[in-house]
Amino acid sequence: MEIIEAVKARKSIRGYLDKPVPREVVAQVLSLAIRAPSAMNTQPWEYYVLAGDVLDQIRKENVEWLRAGNIPQPDHLVVGWPNDSVYRRRQVDLAKQLFSLMGIAREDKAARMEWLERGFRFFDAPVAVLVVSDACLSEGGPLMDIGAMLQNLCLSALAFDLGTCIEDQGVMYPEILRKLVGIPADRRIMMAVAMGYPDPDFPANAVETDREPAENITTWFGFGDGE
Repeated sequence: MEIIEAVKARKSIRGYLDKPVPREVVAQVLSLAIRAPSAMNTQPWEYYVLAGDVLDQIRKENVEWLRAGNIPQPDHLVVGWPNDSVYRRRQVDLAKQLFSLMGIAREDKAARMEWLERGFRFFDAPVAVLVVSDACLSEGGPLMDIGAMLQNLCLSALAFDLGTCIEDQGVMYPEILRKLVGIPADRRIMMAVAMGYPDPDFPANAVETDREPAENITTWFGFGDGE
């Protein structure tokens, strides 16, 4: 797949086939992901790759904690948007599109809760990749580098017919992850990526998100056009 085609094709996949992903395939994706640029080549990322019984147990305990009303205390900075901002509007627009595709009515609290739980289950993907960084680094410092790596990961996955979804719901309860996979206290759990073969019949996978046109957010200087 050509790079421009891959950039245009990448999307968040929220429904996966019940089909395992070979370890060697995941390893190839990660080997490509780590080619991302980072400040002074610091490479502030490490992986924990989950599948099988351990991933199922994490899903189970994540949902149990969520239903019990345990307040998430993630290791990383949680993204937030002012209610009257364009960022909040874009987030709401996405939610409306997803709920419409899934047939979830606004007043259907049970269905909305089930949708929320899917994120805490890594969207039932056969693989979850946890990204961690060294706690000696500032909390926000590695975020740009990790973002570049995650884009590499998602684009590289397409070459193996895999779908991905970058999501933080799976790491909202770091205590569960540390207990079940032994992530040490000196590692900050930053993000998760659900990975697997996309289910073509899953309604939410048909979502098409808009982008603000580049010309609306770009200011040009020095190109000889009077600016």
